[in-house]
Amino acid sequence: MAGRQIKDVVRAFQARDELAFRRAVNEIIEEEEARHHFAIARALLAAGGGARPQDSLFSLPPAPKSRDNEWDLIDVRVPELDLGDLVLEPSVANTLDEIAAEVGHWEEIASAGIPKRQKLLLTGPAGTGKTSAAEGLATLLGWPLGLVSVDTVVSSYLGETATNLRRVFEFAQDHRLVLVFDEFDALGRMRDDSSEHGEMKRVVSSFLQFLDHYSGPSILIAITNYPGLLDFALWRRFDEVAEFKRPSVHAIRRLLRLRSRPMRAKPFNTDEVASALKGLPHAAIERFVFDVRREQVLHGEVSSVRVRELLHAVRQRAW
Repeated sequence: MAGRQIKDVVRAFQARDELAFRRAVNEIIEEEEARHHFAIARALLAAGGGARPQDSLFSLPPAPKSRDNEWDLIDVRVPELDLGDLVLEPSVANTLDEIAAEVGHWEEIASAGIPKRQKLLLTGPAGTGKTSAAEGLATLLGWPLGLVSVDTVVSSYLGETATNLRRVFEFAQDHRLVLVFDEFDALGRMRDDSSEHGEMKRVVSSFLQFLDHYSGPSILIAITNYPGLLDFALWRRFDEVAEFKRPSVHAIRRLLRLRSRPMRAKPFNTDEVASALKGLPHAAIERFVFDVRREQVLHGEVSSVRVRELLHAVRQRAW
């Protein structure tokens, strides 16, 4: 462990700079893992180091309510996933790292007349880690995660949906968080879609206006599995568009190794399983490992884990 890293941790702690603190600790953890000092790395993680937010410096603000039924419009929570827990396309990982690094320089960027990148669109098939990546970004920043409840925002009362959206954006204006619009295609469908009624077309127009005028302290992330359904005018409103893909066999191997780290004994061959799971999304690979671990917990013996049956079950599911 280098003296420079320790100094970075101390300086960040004294300055109460949570982002810098987490980065410095993460660097130490990565170095210890590279040296195969896994006990030290796990101890740092267990103590709340890295990007684990159990003792986070932020507090969770109360969520805004809808007018018609007083339900929460946003599920505000403490993020738990690290970007290091995920296997992402290099281009996606680089984009998220760059966005996080720029946050601390937003004032300088604005002073230079350059727009800050704070509106992201994540696209790709279901189960490829889009929502997890958004949570990982929140963890890296040390900010709360806010998941917009689309089914609550979309009201059956005329005009209420736009009002609910306004409350969501006002909340993001008043509080610093990573705000996620999951299943975004439910809000941002093309306005020339004949299946949509006039109210939803007005909602898209309202969303465009809110997005155009937003310049608050939060990062806004829209997520969709169906980018072809989005209104064309939405695309240029986002500062970055990141496309998530189903993992390659190489990425599946990495994910298998990552998820099987807690296992004392691994009852499967990583290369063989990676080939068998080719073409499936990240969620399927995670499901397989969790199924294996579950059987280990229940039966306690490597020989009793039904690897072939579990693989078959995962492949048969609709992903």
